[in-house]
Amino acid sequence: MAAKSNGTIGILTGGGDCPGLNAVIRAVVRRAEMLSYKVFGIQRGWLGLVTGMGEPLTVASTSGILPRGGTILGTSRTNPLKSPADKEKVLENLKKFAIDYLIAVGGEDTLGVAQALAAEGLKVVGVPKTIDNDIEGTDQTFGFDTAVSIVTEAIDRLHTTAESHQRVMVVEIMGRHTGWITMIGGLAGGADCILIPEQPVAIEKICEIIERRRARGKMFSIVAVSEGFKLAGYEETVTRDKKLDAFGHERLGGIGELLAVEIEKHTGYETRATMLGHVQRGGSPTAFDRVLGTRYGARAVDLIHEGKLGMMVRLSGNRITEIPLANAMTKLKYVDAEWMKLAEIFYS
Repeated sequence: MAAKSNGTIGILTGGGDCPGLNAVIRAVVRRAEMLSYKVFGIQRGWLGLVTGMGEPLTVASTSGILPRGGTILGTSRTNPLKSPADKEKVLENLKKFAIDYLIAVGGEDTLGVAQALAAEGLKVVGVPKTIDNDIEGTDQTFGFDTAVSIVTEAIDRLHTTAESHQRVMVVEIMGRHTGWITMIGGLAGGADCILIPEQPVAIEKICEIIERRRARGKMFSIVAVSEGFKLAGYEETVTRDKKLDAFGHERLGGIGELLAVEIEKHTGYETRATMLGHVQRGGSPTAFDRVLGTRYGARAVDLIHEGKLGMMVRLSGNRITEIPLANAMTKLKYVDAEWMKLAEIFYS
């Protein structure tokens, strides 16, 4: 006789894709089966619950997805709370698909929706996902380690052409509000100057660092800059256009090109800009991100089984624990001054 089902767990992945999402999905399905739950995959994040897109997930259908980047469920930046009609459709489709519990995998925006719905009684558990590693409630998010590895490799490659041509190479890296990828990737890649959103810097200071390096005999420079970095004296963040997504975010991009022009104008050194863009999100996740995603997914199911709802799984030190969604999403996790002091050791 088959074991009695404990109910159906829905899972969605929202916001920007990142390596490790499939590890979470796979772990949720495996752990759910062990505890006699069914799993229903919701396609394209919250949009799937607005439009009614999804399908059952099984151990067989999720076999082999661990090393794959992206998410087999697809994703979107849909905000169902912007429209009362969309919110009502979410609740209707949860009933339609007979979903008893929901695991929402996402960053500040996706989990913000989950938190709001949890406050109204939805049985939800959150899994933190942001390539920027800026969720305050956890020590690290999956996808971040992979992004840092990609940035480090890119900087390593740019070193060779910068040195050959005695150029300044400006590398634009993801990071809307925080500079974690730029800071860690820049340090690992040996960047000569690291510029992050947390600390505006004047062009004169940046050029001074470059000139100082030349005076010491290093005839090329690598400048690592977050896309959300604000050059002191410029009032606005550089954007590609003024269009906003469903959560009110502008499309950033272009600070690298602006810096390249300004550096060449002030120093006379040939300067080129490289925007890494979505390359940072793609490809197979690192071993660390595969394991972290797996641990998060398994623990999310355990929280449901233990009745600990309205919570978010988190990494605390080396342990997977949990924190109320309401406490996890109060503020962003910024790069602190200690990291900048470390980077500045290498500016002379």
